Amino acid sequence: MDIHQYKIMLVDDNQDLREMIAGILRQSGFENITAAGSVAEALEVFHREKPDMAVLDVMLPDGDGFRLFQKLREESQIPILFLSARDEDRDRLFGLGLGADDYITKPFLPPELVLRITAILKRSYQFGKEKEKQESTLRLGDCEVLFDYGIARRQGKELPLTAKELAILTKLNENRGKIVTFDALCSAAWGDSYYGYENTLMVHIRHLREKLEEDPSHPRWLLTARGLGYRLAKENV
Repeated sequence: MDIHQYKIMLVDDNQDLREMIAGILRQSGFENITAAGSVAEALEVFHREKPDMAVLDVMLPDGDGFRLFQKLREESQIPILFLSARDEDRDRLFGLGLGADDYITKPFLPPELVLRITAILKRSYQFGKEKEKQESTLRLGDCEVLFDYGIARRQGKELPLTAKELAILTKLNENRGKIVTFDALCSAAWGDSYYGYENTLMVHIRHLREKLEEDPSHPRWLLTARGLGYRLAKENV
């Protein structure tokens, strides 16, 4: 499927800004654009249109984008980018810590927005296209990871993995038994614009441990190499 065929949902209470962003995306080849101006409207659009990606403003008239993100995550693992005028580090880290794929502040450069959206879509939907050497299934004790389906199975439960978690876990699996540096993992998850994401990486690692480990506080598989990065342990640990 061509990257430009994916459907993108824009959520912002500023109609002029929504139309401007939609215009920018259409000029870049994206035709399937849908929009909403509030949390309630966004949920209606989401259920009706079933978008492949969402771009969310943080400040909305009937709530905030963080709460909307959590509502969407209850039903879907589509990639989500925050686009907000709130430039505080804590807001950015909070949004990324929730599991968002990226966070851009207003004002923004149109080419940068297009590049970020394109990169997120490629990572999310063309993920692993050239992974012939990688097994599609990873076993970690009583946990089974199905890369092709983006899920982990433990004790009869299926736990969905986000695009970021898959990217991080894939990088670790490709180098199983070896230390993978913070920079390498951030680059795998966020591409060339990975600088400053180390704290967010720690949040994603914690979420992965909660899904993969029997005791997340005392991990057996996803190990920390203090000051260096992380390592996916081999079977004989």
